[in-house]
Amino acid sequence: MDQIISEQPFFQGLEVDAIALIAGCAKNEHVVAGAYLFREGEDADVFFVVRHGRVALELHSPSGGTRLLDTVEEGEVLGWSWLVPPHQWFLDARAVDEVSVVSIDARCLRGKCDQDPALGYALLQRVTRVMYHRLQSARVRLLDMYGSPRDAVH
Repeated sequence: MDQIISEQPFFQGLEVDAIALIAGCAKNEHVVAGAYLFREGEDADVFFVVRHGRVALELHSPSGGTRLLDTVEEGEVLGWSWLVPPHQWFLDARAVDEVSVVSIDARCLRGKCDQDPALGYALLQRVTRVMYHRLQSARVRLLDMYGSPRDAVH
């Protein structure tokens, strides 16, 4: 598992000892097309690195149905709610096609981060980059749905 973790872009640059700590919380999983990796409101007790396939991040609203917010593809991580209290998912993640992921037990990893603040900080830096990119992607989708910045009220 150490080699698989070290090959993922999200973890590149981490020390060998940090990779070993993360690998101790990880396992390989396969998800069939159409299955949910997690659902809104569930405990965020795991996060994923997508090795193969594509995952749709979806939000359901009673008035608007299900909307695609973003997709996560090979080499990308899925989820940051595992790191931010109250540790619950705020959207759904559905396998678009057959997906292979590294599944990382969040409780295990949070415990290791508590014991090793340098590891925690390194992961926090990486997660905030993911959050930034996902928020930018959501911003672009909102502009597509609701108009251009010129239409915004200042």
